Amino acid sequence: MSDDGSPAVRRLGNWDAEGLRALAEEHGTPLYVFDPARVRENCRRLRGAFPDAEVQYAAKAHTARRTLETVHDEGLAVECASAGEVRRALRAGVPGEDVTYTAVNPPAADLEYVVGAWRDHPDLTITAGAADTVDRLEERGFDGRLRLRVNPGVGAGHHEKVVTGGHPKFGVGLDRAPALAARIDESFAFAGIHAHAGSGISGDDLADHRELVRRMGELARDLEADGVPVETVDVGGGFGVPYREDDPALDLDAVADATREALGEIEGQLAVEPGRYVVADTGVLLTRVNTVKDAPETVVAGTDAGMTALLRPAMYDAFHAVRNLGRGGDRPVDADRETVGVTVAGPVCETADLLCENRPLPRPARGDLLAVGNAGAYGYEMASTYNSRPRPAEVTLAGEVLRRRETLADVSRLDAPGDSTPHSHEGEP
Repeated sequence: MSDDGSPAVRRLGNWDAEGLRALAEEHGTPLYVFDPARVRENCRRLRGAFPDAEVQYAAKAHTARRTLETVHDEGLAVECASAGEVRRALRAGVPGEDVTYTAVNPPAADLEYVVGAWRDHPDLTITAGAADTVDRLEERGFDGRLRLRVNPGVGAGHHEKVVTGGHPKFGVGLDRAPALAARIDESFAFAGIHAHAGSGISGDDLADHRELVRRMGELARDLEADGVPVETVDVGGGFGVPYREDDPALDLDAVADATREALGEIEGQLAVEPGRYVVADTGVLLTRVNTVKDAPETVVAGTDAGMTALLRPAMYDAFHAVRNLGRGGDRPVDADRETVGVTVAGPVCETADLLCENRPLPRPARGDLLAVGNAGAYGYEMASTYNSRPRPAEVTLAGEVLRRRETLADVSRLDAPGDSTPHSHEGEP
């Protein structure tokens, strides 16, 4: 529990089934449901665990304007991975001094936009992970706050595709960091050093996180000894959340204590940049069963949401809890149906288009509403229009529309003109 009494994690079973069914009836499916109040609770837990650190929200986890407004209202800065995220943060009212742009092999258009934004918001910070990026910023006249991303040779995360700390794509090596930091200090406003181990860090991964932090602390002290003041030591985020219903919640206070101990004494300020931890358990995905098929080893529940709505299971073999909310009534659906192995399959013609496979669930029926848990982080953000499928709508628990449902017209609106024949169909979404 945090100081405000909120639990360390919200499980899928804690969501009100009747309220979710009502939202699905009103807004249709697939539908993301998001709870801004839970965002506040998670932000306060982070601020309580890291009271003396700069806590930045990693915007890529969930970029809805309401989310960015909420995290900043709770005292978090915002870390952005693209020009689009910088634009969203500034439009949400986050001041430039609380915006950091982390440039990873940045396209020219991104640099042009962010440098332009810096001219209007001179306290905005940019993080560069290559000498080339420093050169390109200098060529564009940027001489503002610049942080150096370091590759400490240590990485961790829930899947190999999200381990960043040791991959050569990210940051400059520890052996090259001092010289580049000294150069930045001469030509820019040197804003410190940054590293990030990966995403979804928990359990045994925490040892790797501590080692990354230790190396960053050593680098900061070496730079200070060489006369390069280090304003901030940003050790990233990636704090994990329990996706399985019986997994324990992350002991955030213990992580914070271990981080401070590993960092040691530094002149500058510790910074962390969690994203998943802030929003994962604030959202669920609702999807409707449209096809039920008995197969030799499983019951297939065909749904209107698949990998285009929630990519993580296909991309990372990620586990998301699934709950059958039935079609209403006073009795829970599992009171009247046998438990069987259920494979929840979406409408995309790919084997990877599964939300779960052979999961013990109440036998599905056409029209059932399924809820998929921990969908607040990287759920809507990774949704796509692959197969020309419109992206879902996203609403708050109170029914406020955060992002409207896309239509077939939206999916094709960027097509170059070529077919002048109008196509109109009654009832087209």
